[in-house]
Amino acid sequence: MSANFQQLANFIWSVADLLRGPYRPPQYERVMLPLTVLRRFDAVLALSKDAVLKRYADLDSKGIANVDAILNNLAKDEDGNALGFHNHSQLNFQKLKGDPDNIGRHLEDYIAGFSENIRKIFDRFEFSKEIEKLEESNRLYQVVSQFAEIDLHPKRVDNITMGLVFEDLIRRFNEAANETAGDHFTPREVIQLMVNLLLEPDTNVLTQDGVIVTICDPACGTGGMLAEAQNWIRAHNEQATVKVFGQDYNPRSYAVAASDLLIKGHKDGEVVLGNTLTDDPFPDQHFDYLLANPPFGVDWKAEKKVIDRWPNFCGYSGKLPRINDGALLFLLYMMSKFQDYKSGDRNKPGSRTAIVFNGSPLFTGGAGSGESEIRRWIIESDQLEAIVALPEQMFYNTGIGTFIWVVSNRKAAHRKGKIQLIDARERYTPMKRSLGDKRRYVDQAALNAITCEHGKCSDITSWVRLDKDEKPQEWSSNKPTDETLEGQKWVERTTSRVFDNTDFGYRRVTVLRPLRLRFQITDEARERFLNTCPELFDALQAAQDDLGTEPLLDWNQAWATVQQVFKSLPDDMETWAKGAKGTAQKKIFRDCFTAVNPDAEPVIAKRHKADSFGDAGYFPAQTLPTDLTKQELYALLGLHCDGRQGFLEYEPDPALKDVENVPLKEDIVSYFLREVRPYVSDAWIDRQTLDEQDGGIGKVGYEISFNRVFFQYQPPRPLEVIDAELAGVEQRILDLLREVTE
Repeated sequence: MSANFQQLANFIWSVADLLRGPYRPPQYERVMLPLTVLRRFDAVLALSKDAVLKRYADLDSKGIANVDAILNNLAKDEDGNALGFHNHSQLNFQKLKGDPDNIGRHLEDYIAGFSENIRKIFDRFEFSKEIEKLEESNRLYQVVSQFAEIDLHPKRVDNITMGLVFEDLIRRFNEAANETAGDHFTPREVIQLMVNLLLEPDTNVLTQDGVIVTICDPACGTGGMLAEAQNWIRAHNEQATVKVFGQDYNPRSYAVAASDLLIKGHKDGEVVLGNTLTDDPFPDQHFDYLLANPPFGVDWKAEKKVIDRWPNFCGYSGKLPRINDGALLFLLYMMSKFQDYKSGDRNKPGSRTAIVFNGSPLFTGGAGSGESEIRRWIIESDQLEAIVALPEQMFYNTGIGTFIWVVSNRKAAHRKGKIQLIDARERYTPMKRSLGDKRRYVDQAALNAITCEHGKCSDITSWVRLDKDEKPQEWSSNKPTDETLEGQKWVERTTSRVFDNTDFGYRRVTVLRPLRLRFQITDEARERFLNTCPELFDALQAAQDDLGTEPLLDWNQAWATVQQVFKSLPDDMETWAKGAKGTAQKKIFRDCFTAVNPDAEPVIAKRHKADSFGDAGYFPAQTLPTDLTKQELYALLGLHCDGRQGFLEYEPDPALKDVENVPLKEDIVSYFLREVRPYVSDAWIDRQTLDEQDGGIGKVGYEISFNRVFFQYQPPRPLEVIDAELAGVEQRILDLLREVTE
């Protein structure tokens, strides 16, 4: 099949060369896509064309204008099934060749003879403009004649092959324009893997008699994912009813997908043109399965005004992601299309979705950000089932790493409260010939292995044979016993790991340290202060007389003395001004006469007279150390006993402010005592930074790092091995020099 697809794609591309001159290569798709679709419709309708024409003539003679319903049912495929569309024009591609002088008018008439559902598709192609342009440049007849020579009937070119042809053409068009082919389609093996992950767990249900399945792709491109999902179900259950739904913002991609839907006979399905983030074409519908590859790093600035007017976005009322990356918005939309789930209730079967992301949605955004809050919502609602890390250089338009997320509101019992991570980054086969940025693919054996690992949902270790450049050559589930070639080796790799949901959560806790100020009145500091506050000359002199000019390491005591001196000044001497001016004067005073000194005493910010602080709400769902006294706990929260009944609260030093990510499975206090206090004994936990949802100290965040999870330490090579290699290199250099000099 692949050879036929490539040959056909190459032929159509060669026909596109006829457009050179009036069209630039990036513009070829304006002609080639609609003509390819038109030729396929022509081939599909050929079998029942005579019957349709005869019936149309009869209806026309009776003055019946609305003939679509009748003729759409009369047009049939080779199995006798109604196609749902027709063409009542006397013309076809072979007849179009017969009149070169009127090819433009005849082609317009031919398209006008289609049923309304087909005409709407060609309106999106805007093909009428291209017909006029082709005719003016004397290219139309040549191109149509070439297309008349190829047979695109589904019996000769099946739907899968036709889909691959469309995808290859779109890739070439976009490469010519230096644009992103990823906006349109996904490599077929990635789609196959997504479908496997989505449908394999439900094989028992999908193979039952009379099963009806609904599938949606909200960024469907040319419909490749919908086609692959349908093929999987039909391969396992020929009697299954599969209803597919899609949406895409690109008119030409939409037109291709809508055409494909009609040709396949999906009368109950629908493909719609529009923006998924703002235009929901299925507001009251929910689906069994959803899958998509939304654009990576999509900017949603244009949609922000509309989205901001909604009380929530697709049922999610938390913070939204950054304006320059709306990938997670597509996932929220897809989850809003989940069917309700209740165990044992056939009317509430739940849903599953698979979506392709780049690495950004895994970890971008710290605790409290939109991205983190969305991850938190998905994980804490126990809907994230698995994530598969794919090899780099898998996509046609980018070489970056990509990930498949599997999300479901009906996790199997053994997956409850768990998330599976599968590392498939090394499970690739190099391509003999690159296609854009795509230099690798995942072969069938690797697809089967990844699908199997997902099904097992357990920690799995495999073995991989690496060549001398550390590139994978072969995989094995068991430790091989055969010898490898020189320079190659078998190494163990963890390819699947299962975690608790909370393993990916943390509290971002702010760590504060006291501000320590040294006080000293110097000539330079006096000049700076008096340049700003000359009215306080006498007051400053009085303070200097009392405090002297030697450095003092206790700002609290120095400031108390300054305040006392200023209060006792004679009435004719100006002191601190009232209101905002006085506040500004005091700030200038401290800025001029103090400097940070680690040996100084901490600056006191507040004095609390009574024990008025509770701790119950600060540490939700956490068990604090039992041997911790209240006084010790208060000290960890920045409240230090003053030796009487009250507490001192120090002013934090902004330059020493830091953060710690405390795992959700550990209480903050234990972590702080182990990881912070041994190194900075005067640090405390900021009790003012609280989580908006549970009110506890620190902001809760979620992130997933494959590199950290699957990191395997590789010890450095022994020095003797390195020395031997260096000696070998030196010897080779000497040998080369000897050859030159002799």
